[in-house]
Amino acid sequence: MSKLEEQLKRKILILDGAMGTMLQEYKFTEEDFRRNRFAQWPVSLQGNNDLLSLTQPEAIATIHRKYFEAGADIVETNTFSGTTIAMADYQMEDLVYEMNYESARIAKKVAEEMTAEQPGQPRFVAGAMGPTNKTASMSPDVNDPGFRAISFEELRVAYKQQARALIEGGVDILLIETVFDTLNAKAALFAIDELKEELGVDVPVMVSGTITDASGRTLSGQTAEAFLISVSHIPLLSIGFNCALGAKQLTPHLEVLNRYTDSGVSAYPNAGLPNAFGEYDQDSEEMASQIKEYLEKGLVNILGGCCGTTPDHIRAIAKIAKDYKPRPIEKLKNPEIV
Repeated sequence: MSKLEEQLKRKILILDGAMGTMLQEYKFTEEDFRRNRFAQWPVSLQGNNDLLSLTQPEAIATIHRKYFEAGADIVETNTFSGTTIAMADYQMEDLVYEMNYESARIAKKVAEEMTAEQPGQPRFVAGAMGPTNKTASMSPDVNDPGFRAISFEELRVAYKQQARALIEGGVDILLIETVFDTLNAKAALFAIDELKEELGVDVPVMVSGTITDASGRTLSGQTAEAFLISVSHIPLLSIGFNCALGAKQLTPHLEVLNRYTDSGVSAYPNAGLPNAFGEYDQDSEEMASQIKEYLEKGLVNILGGCCGTTPDHIRAIAKIAKDYKPRPIEKLKNPEIV
């Protein structure tokens, strides 16, 4: 039995919190994003957080360490927008492999250091694969509902490049996250399946969708049950939800997953709902108290935080989770995880 499988059966694993929220505290300027290497880049780079793995690697490593020190078992790589599709906005398509590889390497190095310091708590790295800024199921033009800004094949190629770099950089898990269009996620899953065969590896896969509002549906119109069915043809380490909603609002959707899946279940909600300024006010104790309902009902195997969460939130979640057993998994679908 692998260390990851062993830990997943033994305890509720803690995922990290928001990378973007932590980076905002640094108040990086345009010059900070560029450094010397990109001083003459023809477009603005401020806001391209994935680039910071190349220009501010010390900050990225520090954030990973803070989350591990707060109790996280798993940190996500700084690669939420690490595809050629998203990087086209910055004319940085040619840097995608390097960004993903370096992001994975940075996180893995910190994970190994923390595991060496505390051998009783092995640390893992999840390669974050975001939804991209284009969707395969919906038209961006209300006047042309049949138009698509991206094809399944273009998504497959982009995700395959990202996944390859993450695997070669040393990640333990691939996490397809913040899924609002399941067709995009299916392209990522197809690409990963191809890559596993080509590379001869069996890296486990997590999928996390996003219920966008009180309707209980994803942006592309799927209920939690439909979302699960859409991706259940692929063996998954876990299926779950993140972003958009706070912990309290996410509970009924996690209950749906529990009724139908034999994979692990993950949840990493936002720190409540955003205020009028788009900021998150929910403190760590309030968030942890809401997440307690997941624990009392035995709904989850992996817990973390999304927008607005910090190491304080993760510390509070880890503290409360240690007193509860994980949701039973009848059969892990990845028995050969290394």
